[in-house]
Amino acid sequence: MAGSLVMSQGAALAGDAAGLPTSRDDLSAKDRKRVERVVKPASRFDAPEQFERMQGGAGTSTKLINRDSLSHFNTNLTFKEEETFKLGNALFRKLWVSSPASTLASDGLGPLFNARACQSCHIKDGRGHPPEGAADATSMFLRLARPARTKEERQALEDFLVATLPDPVYGGQLQDLAVPGLKAEGRMVIAYQEQPVELGDGSVVSLRKPAYSVADLGFGPLDPETTLSPRMTPPMTGMGLIEAIHPADILAHADPDDQDGDGVSGRVAMAIDPATGKPAIGRFGWKAQTASVRQQTASAFSGDIGISTPDAPAGHGDCTPSQVACMNLPIGAQANLGETEAPDPVLDLVTFYSQNLAVPARRAVDDAAVLAGKQIFYSLGCATCHVPKFVTSRRAETPAHRFQLIWPYSDFLLHDMGDGLADGQQVGRASGQEWRTPPLWGIGLTETVNEHSFFLHDGRARNLSEAILWHGGEAQRARDGFAGLAKADRDNLVQFLESL
Repeated sequence: MAGSLVMSQGAALAGDAAGLPTSRDDLSAKDRKRVERVVKPASRFDAPEQFERMQGGAGTSTKLINRDSLSHFNTNLTFKEEETFKLGNALFRKLWVSSPASTLASDGLGPLFNARACQSCHIKDGRGHPPEGAADATSMFLRLARPARTKEERQALEDFLVATLPDPVYGGQLQDLAVPGLKAEGRMVIAYQEQPVELGDGSVVSLRKPAYSVADLGFGPLDPETTLSPRMTPPMTGMGLIEAIHPADILAHADPDDQDGDGVSGRVAMAIDPATGKPAIGRFGWKAQTASVRQQTASAFSGDIGISTPDAPAGHGDCTPSQVACMNLPIGAQANLGETEAPDPVLDLVTFYSQNLAVPARRAVDDAAVLAGKQIFYSLGCATCHVPKFVTSRRAETPAHRFQLIWPYSDFLLHDMGDGLADGQQVGRASGQEWRTPPLWGIGLTETVNEHSFFLHDGRARNLSEAILWHGGEAQRARDGFAGLAKADRDNLVQFLESL
């Protein structure tokens, strides 16, 4: 797969079709050469690379490691921008209430919802968890989608006007909570089956395979063709920096026809950016179904909390016309505040907050075991999809994000991850077996921040080793390589991941 700014033919075609730039049009010739040199993959593993510890560029947080490690603002924001960030943080934590309420600026919850605040799902701005034991399902839910049935529906998907087609009764997401007097839509049920896996050294580990269903359906049966896709809330690390990666650099790593023959064929996801009305690269969400942080924020307000915004103005959230009792309930829009429950100032502030959560500094970058694990990471081919570094665009909207060397460890492309991780649900360009490569920065702080070690889109992996062993499809070769390692080498690779 391409490791520089030289594009593959398949990527060039993808870029031309969408009218996207196929080269770094924000750089001078001198800067372009500099960037190409800086982002080359590592070739030596006896010492850290320059600036490797500062994986979020100049905005990297170097504060003490604790439960707030993912909640700090980019350190290169201006004083005024810090104020904006803190206002957004307050709204991110805000608990919404049902209408009508005496707190006029806070009502509009639901009527169907999964959480009352953004922070309820994105716990400490980190990773969600599956409902384990007495834990609730607030930070994990089921996406609902069905296949296209008409020419118009197929065209809407092809034109990126919609990412999925909702269940005709339950909409695009199963809401397990409701305002007083209304039934919730249902309850996610997970049944795990343990599967033993023998490693190359003869040791045996157990992977748990989940099966999903819905109990206590409140509005009749689901459509027979509706698929259930579990989604654990991802960490919010470095979202504005991801947004600032130049499109040409993402396209450069795409190889949809596997022209280099390495078995990896990442594809670019596309979505309509509501700000421009034009196709743009999908960068956010487990299947890269959204193009911008603002779009992701508006979608979460609507689907997760049932709060309308200028970008998603439906006052009843994910309620459908078939849910008459839901549609008949009042909404919380206040004429003196705006036409939606969360008008422009609210959406703007929460978006800015989400864009400017700092990436934490690396730990133990010069540790011998970490360096050995990094070399194994490269030798197994993990860096093919988990691309270590980029230099952001000089034209990024926020000055703090411009021309930063960042280390997200993702190509932000769609990859076939095999039958084991397949959810059978098409989302935009992503098939039922494809997932966006998730960024790895901050992954080593999961236990510190969120007090658990559940990974992958549905938390089935109970540790990083299990997460690797679930890889299949385009990652099968890397997975098998990991399984064949000696225990000391597997431990070193995990130590490297825990340093990110």
